[in-house]
Amino acid sequence: MKIGLDWGGTKLEAIALDPLTNEEIVRNRVDSPKDNYQKIIDTVHNLILETAGKEKNITVGIGMPGSLHPKTGLVQVSNTKALEGQDVKNDIEAKLGFEVKIANDADCLALSEAVDGAGKDYNSVFAVILGTGVGAGYVVEKKLISGPNKLTGEWGQNPIPGPMDEYEKSVKRHCGRVGAIEVFLSGPGLENWYEFKTNNKKSSRDIVELYRNENNIALEIMDTYFERTARAFSSFVNILDPDVIVCGGGMSEINEIYDILPEKIIPYLASDIFLTPIIKAKHGSSSGVRGAAHLW
Repeated sequence: MKIGLDWGGTKLEAIALDPLTNEEIVRNRVDSPKDNYQKIIDTVHNLILETAGKEKNITVGIGMPGSLHPKTGLVQVSNTKALEGQDVKNDIEAKLGFEVKIANDADCLALSEAVDGAGKDYNSVFAVILGTGVGAGYVVEKKLISGPNKLTGEWGQNPIPGPMDEYEKSVKRHCGRVGAIEVFLSGPGLENWYEFKTNNKKSSRDIVELYRNENNIALEIMDTYFERTARAFSSFVNILDPDVIVCGGGMSEINEIYDILPEKIIPYLASDIFLTPIIKAKHGSSSGVRGAAHLW
């Protein structure tokens, strides 16, 4: 049995897949403790055992925000403060008594969509999470690409390709990095942009609804959002030229992305044509947990 765990800041979700057919056998979900590290580890351990049930022949893969430091193995760049700097992998393995595999949640999205999702018919898959945060994973021939620094796909932390306007130069990521792609393409990034332009707060969902109702300020704001997204995508297209780009996360539900980006991206490419399909993740919010199971 292949067990995958999606380790989010607010919820923990586990799934068991048949190793031959990849069919879902069982799925469990619990709220994630936030501040008590030992309680988080205990909850993860118990969820894995509950999902395995009586089955003893299991593999466990875990997808989580951030990554494991290539030298120390400690969690880095996590949006859950209680996990930062912790030896998560060894602590879970000590409780379970066997090895687990851990990857970034965006890597798990990419693997899931490449194995049996929207990217299954393509050789190289660049899968992007556009949600509360922004990240990506890269899969070639159904194998997850992971470099020596464990940073493959962390394109959301790069500066947005310039020239940057004054707003873009002023916005910092929580780590202090200026002009990072994540602060413009994420859901909170769109909301902050709307508030900057209007002095009013609205959810990203409401902003998109205003855009679809042809509200003038929302049209302007979303046009800039699409332009920034195209600029950001061009940075990995020019380097990797993937066969397909798969989008997941809450912002991937903005269907206009798939029609507008292919036109807007061309001025930022080293070509006058763009043939790469940009498509929505097949497994949606389940991509992360399924991809974690596919780490084995």
